[in-house]
Amino acid sequence: MRQKRDAPLRSDAQRNRERILEAALEELTLCADAPLSVIARKAGVGQGTLYRNFPSREALVLEIYRHEMHQVADAATELIRTHEPDRALRAWMDHLARFAMTKAGLADAIRQATSTPGSPEKPGHTPVTTAAELLLRTNEEAGTIRPGVTGDDFVLAIAGLWQLDPHGDWQPRATRLLDLVMDGLRAGAPGGGQPG
Repeated sequence: MRQKRDAPLRSDAQRNRERILEAALEELTLCADAPLSVIARKAGVGQGTLYRNFPSREALVLEIYRHEMHQVADAATELIRTHEPDRALRAWMDHLARFAMTKAGLADAIRQATSTPGSPEKPGHTPVTTAAELLLRTNEEAGTIRPGVTGDDFVLAIAGLWQLDPHGDWQPRATRLLDLVMDGLRAGAPGGGQPG
């Protein structure tokens, strides 16, 4: 009966899975140690349904992480479509900062899920790095940033976001950090790279 496992989920099963992910995201963002029973209850499903979809806490946490990384990455495409390249990049950086700060509990849950021996590895930042590449190449073509900056360079440059205290007054510090990164990206831009 392996075919069933690979078959698309029925619509009610898909709705259950989505409700579990929504409830888990909300609960784990508030508290990294949120019990799975609380998540199941909030999603309106039994624990058996939760475990059929996510056989372990780690599987649930990592699926949420993957989903959230894709959400952040998808925002880049929309911003490029609706903003000038440099404004799209800066707006996306703000989006990334909000994600980093509002999902602090989720970050703790991910660390817990991936830190014990034999646990799965934390997925990389691939969707975020890919989105950064898209934004960087769009800006490079427009002459608004210096050439040659990679997505990996960018992720390293903004890594300070994850050092900010999400429970403190993080917004001014994040803005200052991201303005510094943006100024650095503009320095040496063929088009002058002046802020708009």
